[in-house]
Amino acid sequence: MTQASPGRRVMIIAGETSGDNHGARLVREMTAKSPDLTFCGIGGQKMKEAGVDILVEAGRLSVVGITEVFSRLPVVISEASRVKKEMLRHRPELLILIDFPDFNLHMAKFAKKNSVPVLYYISPQLWAWRRGRIRKIRRFVDHMAVILPFEKDFYQTHGVAATFVGHPLLDHYAQEAGELKSSADEERITVGLLPGSRYSEIRRNLPVMLAAANRLGNQIGEIGFVVSMAPGIDRQWLEGFLGPYRDVLDIELKPGAIEKVLNVCTLVVAASGTVTLEAAIFGVPMVIMYRISPVNYMLGRMLVNVDHIGLANIIAGERVVPELIQKQANPAAIACTVSHLLSDPDALAVLRRRLLSVRAMLGRQGASGKTADIALSMIRPAGEKGASPYKENSGVLSCL
Repeated sequence: MTQASPGRRVMIIAGETSGDNHGARLVREMTAKSPDLTFCGIGGQKMKEAGVDILVEAGRLSVVGITEVFSRLPVVISEASRVKKEMLRHRPELLILIDFPDFNLHMAKFAKKNSVPVLYYISPQLWAWRRGRIRKIRRFVDHMAVILPFEKDFYQTHGVAATFVGHPLLDHYAQEAGELKSSADEERITVGLLPGSRYSEIRRNLPVMLAAANRLGNQIGEIGFVVSMAPGIDRQWLEGFLGPYRDVLDIELKPGAIEKVLNVCTLVVAASGTVTLEAAIFGVPMVIMYRISPVNYMLGRMLVNVDHIGLANIIAGERVVPELIQKQANPAAIACTVSHLLSDPDALAVLRRRLLSVRAMLGRQGASGKTADIALSMIRPAGEKGASPYKENSGVLSCL
């Protein structure tokens, strides 16, 4: 493995909450292997705590849907310009990109132009939509460290160097998920409501989820509800949604880590996203819902190339858990689907086992460490120009 010289600098860019978590773990792994590295870039509190000099807070760039991009465009352009200037000033030995494709592919192009090697960790979902971006990745990215089992073949088929490192969530949840106690046999049923991590998502999803919960409360006697609250969300604002239901439902708001919700739930209703994979890792049955603006939905239908929206279903290659999309994601349909699942304990047990089989497909623990090895192998030795490409037949693969 190529070790970094003293003072070597790495730039890392993550634009989402999950990316911030994965980036922080990767930075810690790289620092442990090569303590003389320094890091700067875009991220959140977790990356800052890991020692990254945060140039731009990730929350300033976060958007959902095609139409929201336009309202945030001036901020995105301004911050992109700022990061480019920092890249030219610091001349990092490596640029690490985490998901966040529209912004990150733009930065990859700039890095390539300025002879900065590029590692992309956690692939954009090109296999789902906008496959034309594969040409940009082939031109501007030196190596892909992918986290879903089918992505390696997808990229290699298109001439892009790629390594399957496993899913980083397995590192984070290995102990917690392994110790999970099923609440299905308890007398009281607990349903989790997971509306998303952004204000726009919560605004669309939570009112529908709460209306569905109200229906379930009228149908099922001993039932409680837990609402997840993502980091960075104002509690008072979120309580405004819950207020009208406080007198009629047994409902609790749980801030912080999502495992606090998953550990107590019989079943969850989850907005489509990473959280559905987290539920699968914990073996918690779920109903996936997906609601976006009508314009985004219309555009998405023209662009998306997958049969499922939930990551658990996509990885399994079949409909393991129910999905309710757009108009189908209404209170009556959600309540009916949840009620049907809760009424059949045997079916719930089968569903848990199927979700744990999805977890097994995600590979083994150690994604952050494997990606750190790839990153360090790409840092060019002193005096050399251009990328030091990672080779799959190198010694690094002996630990994969």
